[in-house]
Amino acid sequence: QVQLVESGGGLVQAGGSLRLSCAASGRTFSSYAMGWFRQAPGKERDFVAAISRFGGSTYYADSVKGRFTISRNNARNTVYLQMDSLKPEDTAVYYCAADQTYDVFRTTMFRESYHLWGQGTQVTVSL
Repeated sequence: QVQLVESGGGLVQAGGSLRLSCAASGRTFSSYAMGWFRQAPGKERDFVAAISRFGGSTYYADSVKGRFTISRNNARNTVYLQMDSLKPEDTAVYYCAADQTYDVFRTTMFRESYHLWGQGTQVTVSL
Protein backbone atom coordinates (compact mmCIF):
# COMPACT_ATOMS: atom_id res chain seq x y z
CA GLN A 1 0.00 0.00 0.00
CA VAL A 2 1.23 3.45 -0.90
CA GLN A 3 2.13 5.87 1.88
CA LEU A 4 2.33 9.61 1.18
CA VAL A 5 4.65 12.22 2.71
CA GLU A 6 4.34 15.91 1.83
CA SER A 7 7.13 18.46 2.07
CA GLY A 8 8.00 21.95 0.89
CA GLY A 9 5.59 24.04 2.91
CA GLY A 10 6.63 27.19 4.73
CA LEU A 11 6.17 30.92 5.16
CA VAL A 12 6.20 33.13 2.07
CA GLN A 13 5.21 36.68 1.28
CA ALA A 14 2.26 37.43 -0.96
CA GLY A 15 3.28 37.20 -4.59
CA GLY A 16 5.92 34.60 -3.84
CA SER A 17 6.21 30.96 -4.82
CA LEU A 18 6.50 27.57 -3.18
CA ARG A 19 6.83 24.07 -4.56
CA LEU A 20 5.24 21.26 -2.62
CA SER A 21 6.30 17.66 -3.08
CA CYS A 22 4.52 14.47 -2.15
CA ALA A 23 6.66 11.35 -2.07
CA ALA A 24 4.99 7.97 -2.27
CA SER A 25 6.35 4.69 -1.01
CA GLY A 26 5.71 1.43 -2.82
CA ARG A 27 6.01 0.29 -6.41
CA THR A 28 2.50 1.02 -7.71
CA PHE A 29 2.54 4.82 -7.82
CA SER A 30 1.44 4.93 -11.46
CA SER A 31 -1.74 3.07 -10.49
CA TYR A 32 -2.96 6.17 -8.72
CA ALA A 33 -4.40 9.42 -9.88
CA MET A 34 -3.20 12.08 -7.47
CA GLY A 35 -4.70 15.16 -5.96
CA TRP A 36 -3.88 18.11 -3.74
CA PHE A 37 -6.32 19.49 -1.19
CA ARG A 38 -6.04 22.22 1.40
CA GLN A 39 -7.67 23.01 4.71
CA ALA A 40 -7.67 26.40 6.39
CA PRO A 41 -8.48 26.72 10.11
CA GLY A 42 -12.17 26.26 10.76
CA LYS A 43 -12.92 25.34 7.16
CA GLU A 44 -13.50 22.17 5.19
CA ARG A 45 -10.79 20.42 3.21
CA ASP A 46 -11.07 21.79 -0.32
CA PHE A 47 -9.89 20.49 -3.65
CA VAL A 48 -6.92 22.27 -5.24
CA ALA A 49 -5.66 20.21 -8.18
CA ALA A 50 -5.60 16.70 -9.61
CA ILE A 51 -3.50 14.79 -12.13
CA SER A 52 -4.14 11.51 -13.91
CA ARG A 53 -2.00 8.41 -13.58
CA PHE A 54 0.53 9.33 -16.26
CA GLY A 55 0.05 13.09 -16.19
CA GLY A 56 -2.01 13.34 -19.35
CA SER A 57 -4.90 15.09 -17.64
CA THR A 58 -4.97 17.80 -15.01
CA TYR A 59 -7.77 19.64 -13.27
CA TYR A 60 -7.73 22.74 -11.06
CA ALA A 61 -9.99 24.58 -8.71
CA ASP A 62 -11.01 27.94 -10.12
CA SER A 63 -9.34 29.70 -7.21
CA VAL A 64 -5.87 28.47 -8.23
CA LYS A 65 -6.20 28.14 -11.99
CA GLY A 66 -3.38 29.99 -13.74
CA ARG A 67 -1.31 30.24 -10.54
CA PHE A 68 -0.75 26.62 -9.48
CA THR A 69 0.62 23.74 -11.54
CA ILE A 70 0.37 20.07 -10.64
CA SER A 71 2.85 17.59 -12.10
CA ARG A 72 4.22 14.15 -11.37
CA ASN A 73 7.30 12.04 -11.93
CA ASN A 74 6.37 8.37 -11.77
CA ALA A 75 10.01 7.28 -11.90
CA ARG A 76 10.54 9.19 -8.65
CA ASN A 77 7.14 8.31 -7.15
CA THR A 78 6.49 12.00 -6.58
CA VAL A 79 3.75 14.49 -7.30
CA TYR A 80 4.39 18.23 -7.16
CA LEU A 81 2.39 21.38 -6.71
CA GLN A 82 4.08 24.53 -7.98
CA MET A 83 2.39 27.52 -6.40
CA ASP A 84 3.05 30.96 -7.86
CA SER A 85 1.56 34.40 -7.20
CA LEU A 86 0.57 33.25 -3.74
CA LYS A 87 -2.12 35.12 -1.84
CA PRO A 88 -2.89 35.26 1.89
CA GLU A 89 -6.05 33.29 1.20
CA ASP A 90 -3.89 30.38 0.04
CA THR A 91 -2.80 29.90 3.66
CA ALA A 92 -3.73 26.37 4.72
CA VAL A 93 -2.47 22.89 5.43
CA TYR A 94 -1.94 21.20 2.09
CA TYR A 95 -2.56 17.48 1.67
CA CYS A 96 -1.79 15.14 -1.15
CA ALA A 97 -4.06 12.19 -1.81
CA ALA A 98 -4.15 9.08 -3.97
CA ASP A 99 -7.03 7.63 -5.97
CA GLN A 100 -6.42 4.10 -7.22
CA THR A 101 -8.03 3.73 -10.62
CA TYR A 102 -7.84 1.79 -13.88
CA ASP A 103 -8.78 4.90 -15.86
CA VAL A 104 -5.59 6.51 -17.14
CA PHE A 105 -7.38 9.81 -17.80
CA ARG A 106 -9.25 10.08 -14.52
CA THR A 107 -8.97 13.18 -12.39
CA THR A 108 -11.45 13.97 -9.65
CA MET A 109 -12.16 16.81 -7.25
CA PHE A 110 -14.18 14.69 -4.82
CA ARG A 111 -12.54 13.91 -1.49
CA GLU A 112 -14.49 10.66 -1.25
CA SER A 113 -12.65 9.31 -4.29
CA TYR A 114 -9.28 9.48 -2.55
CA HIS A 115 -8.57 6.75 -0.03
CA LEU A 116 -4.94 7.49 0.81
CA TRP A 117 -3.81 10.76 2.38
CA GLY A 118 -0.58 12.32 3.55
CA GLN A 119 -0.12 14.07 6.87
CA GLY A 120 -0.13 17.57 5.39
CA THR A 121 2.30 20.47 5.14
CA GLN A 122 1.61 24.03 6.32
CA VAL A 123 1.69 26.89 3.85
CA THR A 124 1.45 30.41 5.25
CA VAL A 125 1.27 33.45 3.00
CA SER A 126 1.85 36.82 4.66
CA LEU A 127 0.98 40.27 3.39
